[in-house]
Amino acid sequence: MTALSIKNLNVWFGVDRDRVDAVVGAGFQVAKGESFGLVGESGSGKSTILRAITGLAPTWSGDILVEGNALTGAARGRDFYQTVQMVFQDPYASLHPRHTIDKVLSETLHLHGFKDIDARVLRLLDDVGLSRKFRFRYPHQLSGGQRQRVAIARALAGEPKLLLLDEPTSALDVSVQAEVLNLLTDLRDEHHLTYLMVSHDLPVIAHMCDRLAVMKGGEVVEVMQTDDLRQGTAKHPYSQALVAASSATGMRARGQEAETLPV
Repeated sequence: MTALSIKNLNVWFGVDRDRVDAVVGAGFQVAKGESFGLVGESGSGKSTILRAITGLAPTWSGDILVEGNALTGAARGRDFYQTVQMVFQDPYASLHPRHTIDKVLSETLHLHGFKDIDARVLRLLDDVGLSRKFRFRYPHQLSGGQRQRVAIARALAGEPKLLLLDEPTSALDVSVQAEVLNLLTDLRDEHHLTYLMVSHDLPVIAHMCDRLAVMKGGEVVEVMQTDDLRQGTAKHPYSQALVAASSATGMRARGQEAETLPV
């Protein structure tokens, strides 16, 4: 079964002479239970696709189907948000600085129509590896990794089936990145989730995803298996250049005794 289908997607900003085409004719499918990656350099349109899915990029054309249901315009109803949730790049900016973690999670659960909110808050904290002592703390009292765990808990509150992950670890230290990525892997298995993950980091995509689409200038230039990424058998010249650049960066990092995830 297909969880997400993107066909001939175009996303643009501005009008007439000021129009910028951010995504051009993009297409791919994500199977139910799959973890699918979007990679490419900054400005290639990766995050814009996530924003079109969620309605945050309102000017688009083409087809976006979630579990066979076509999306239109920018409006998204409760049914959509009970199926799809997004985890953003910056965990501090995505959390209200004056709301405790309890308030963040409780309000989200209330919006989704749940009644047993107290028990669910504790369960969500446990799911993301945070003890009860974090419940009444504020975002500034948490580390970056802890804040991102809260953001993930908030995304899980509505019991979604599809998580959109927009560079979820890029703002974190390398050692913390691995912890959050392993958490996401465990949550995917435990909750039978489907992931669409954006990252510029090929080792992260290789670690997390089954397949990936490579984007350049707003277009999808290649869809491949993660094994093709690991084995260096990409077909498109741009994909090959990305793999080569990632390998060279990894070699320099290892020379500086930095920790990396293996491609």
